Amino acid sequence: MTLLKDKTVADLVSENINTAHVFKKHGIDFCCGGGISIGKACEKNQVKLHELLEDLQNIEGKERTYNYKEWDLDFLVQHIEQVHHRYVEDSIPLLIQYTQKVASVNGDSNPELIQVNDLFAEIANELTQHMKKEELILFPFIRKMEKAMKNGETIDRAHFGTVENPIAMMEDEHEAAGDLLKEIARITSNYTLPEHACNTYRAMFHKLQEFETDLHLHIHLENNILFPKALAMEKSIFS
Repeated sequence: MTLLKDKTVADLVSENINTAHVFKKHGIDFCCGGGISIGKACEKNQVKLHELLEDLQNIEGKERTYNYKEWDLDFLVQHIEQVHHRYVEDSIPLLIQYTQKVASVNGDSNPELIQVNDLFAEIANELTQHMKKEELILFPFIRKMEKAMKNGETIDRAHFGTVENPIAMMEDEHEAAGDLLKEIARITSNYTLPEHACNTYRAMFHKLQEFETDLHLHIHLENNILFPKALAMEKSIFS
């Protein structure tokens, strides 16, 4: 475990998805900011390294949910679309209703709720456009590359040039969405409910936290597994 501090956060989560819950517990970003070592992540977030390592030790040996790193890219893309993209699409209308209603009813006494409404509207718009670009542009080309590799076929380069271009855009958009959710968590004191919170207020906070958790895993699968493999595959095909 002493060498564990030198592994990156993203690598550890890729090996065992259960570690994501430990990092989230300690406030460590495992998706957009997962490229740094565990030791440096602890320093950055003022987390005691020995406590984090102890929590990671306690989950060792537990059954891993999925070994995403071993999946074919086509299957991983399908999983991202059918599980995470569909979750976002299904959750956005509900959360828009919640944030609008709670802001209209409680905005005078809790003005941060007006900000929550505005921030989530921005998130909804960003992610809706983002997922369309992935499903219509990036993901089809990744599937095309994998099919060519399996069948020994040659393919032309995509109209966008190298796959690095859309991937860089997707990663920037991931970070932007993540920052907006962090701002919601900050202005709500990590979703701390006031005593007068009604059931809709409670449901909104619960759903926002669920949405954030799903997005972290969603971004992790793309930034730390799908995208690096797609870049390596392109390099192999066109080298």
